[in-house]
Amino acid sequence: MEDIEIARNAKLKNINEITSNLGIPEDEVEPYGKYKAKISINYLNQLKDKKDGKLILVTAINPTPLGEGKTTTSIGLSDALNKINKKTILTLREPSLGPVFGIKGGATGGGHSQVAPMEDINLHFTGDIHAITSANNLLSAIIDNHIFQGNELGFDKVVWKRCVDLNDRALRKVEIGLSGEKNMSPREDSFDITVASEIMAILCLATSIEDLKRRLGNIIVGYTKESKPITCHDLKAEGSLTVLLKDALNPNIVQTLENNPAIIHGGPFANIAHGCNSVLATKMALKLGDYVVTEAGFGADLGAEKFLDIKCRNLDKSPDAVVIVATLRALKYHGGVAKENVNLKNTEAIKEGIHNLLKHVENIRKYGLNPIVAINKFTSDTEEELDVLKKLLEGKVEYSLLENWAKGGEGAIYLAKKVVNICEKEKDFKPIYELSGSIREKIETIAKEIYGATGITYSEQAIYDLEKIEKLAKNMPVCIAKTQYSFSDDPKNLLCKEPFNINVTSIEIKNGAEFVVVKAGKIMTMPGLPKNPAAEKIDIDESGNIIGIF
Repeated sequence: MEDIEIARNAKLKNINEITSNLGIPEDEVEPYGKYKAKISINYLNQLKDKKDGKLILVTAINPTPLGEGKTTTSIGLSDALNKINKKTILTLREPSLGPVFGIKGGATGGGHSQVAPMEDINLHFTGDIHAITSANNLLSAIIDNHIFQGNELGFDKVVWKRCVDLNDRALRKVEIGLSGEKNMSPREDSFDITVASEIMAILCLATSIEDLKRRLGNIIVGYTKESKPITCHDLKAEGSLTVLLKDALNPNIVQTLENNPAIIHGGPFANIAHGCNSVLATKMALKLGDYVVTEAGFGADLGAEKFLDIKCRNLDKSPDAVVIVATLRALKYHGGVAKENVNLKNTEAIKEGIHNLLKHVENIRKYGLNPIVAINKFTSDTEEELDVLKKLLEGKVEYSLLENWAKGGEGAIYLAKKVVNICEKEKDFKPIYELSGSIREKIETIAKEIYGATGITYSEQAIYDLEKIEKLAKNMPVCIAKTQYSFSDDPKNLLCKEPFNINVTSIEIKNGAEFVVVKAGKIMTMPGLPKNPAAEKIDIDESGNIIGIF
């Protein structure tokens, strides 16, 4: 049975019952139909004296085209913790329409570990990403109108980009202002995918409506001839943007197929942004639950690093346990096996691919945290392969097999019990770098400590960028944008056996998000569609049911 059919056959509870079970007053909840709602961020003030629950971060080895099931694991673990009577709330990112209609598909889990209503969450949901798109493009319109009306602020270069939440490579570079109107200044522009917009990052890091407005005002949108930054505040635009985002700032609540609460809010990509759901959603979950399961995008080298070095600094909380998801198929792929052969038995490839997994384990420990490996079990896995894996992991890291895709929360209970025990262990959390260091020092620390790189090379553009923003970006963390498929910036270098450098191509300050984006390798902030996009299979039948979303 397909995921969408399993989700459609589930017996969901009215969302008011889900919020009532959490003790949320009815007047703090705004339903969006029967099965989804928003929780007012004002409710957090009533919870401020309540003790935080335990935080569990779910991450993974470097992803493969096969999918490792990180979101499915997060959902299954949350359901399993609730099954063993631990009051647990799941917090995830919102899916982007780009992957849904592209190659990756949806982001609501799989099998019997899903969040619902699956179609709504994967498509328009509560309109948060649309609101971000509108706010982003309103700012673009205000910039170009200001230039048209006389350019009082002296724009010499515009660095703010438009956005759309779709994979559209034709928009990576465009010409605008071609109407021929008097005073119209044609210029080159480009589009990012909405989930790479600085406004998405700001929404996910803001701690209040006031903080949101302040951060929006601090966005650098351009520079004068003297290289003086021009901000959104200079354009008097932050108020209008905040109005567009006021509802989007409130976290969304839905449920798992087992009727457990799931707060889904914000959705920055992890390879081109910071890859974590909103600080407000996580803070709210920590006050409402005894355990909170959250997720960081892609592998631990991207999502977990940014969670720990960027989000935790805004959250004032670090994980009590870290789950690293892997599969035998992924280990074989990282061991050099072609995608079409990963379902075939190959113990030698597992022995080769284990190095990727163990590097992630080592990295999590560098933060002073306690990891556990979760092996997402597939029907193609053999007992011999599982025995080999068991021997490779024994004595090195705690691990657990997972079968929640087929069994729901019941298939993750063993993992849940181990995670509860890990949450009681002592930890000594410390970010991998100090904020007081230079941008170069922070890049070097991540590249060498987390990726295992030998060194860093900088393009001429990157060196120019560094000189321009170093003083502006004092005490800011860095958000490295690179491929998710490898520790290196080369997506084909899976083994990373030979010494490699990280090649920095450009650097941008995100003054509202309060971090620096460092682009490495051939990274794109506007993805393209594959030859046969998922959009070709998505349809609606005569009964009005959506089909083809996976």
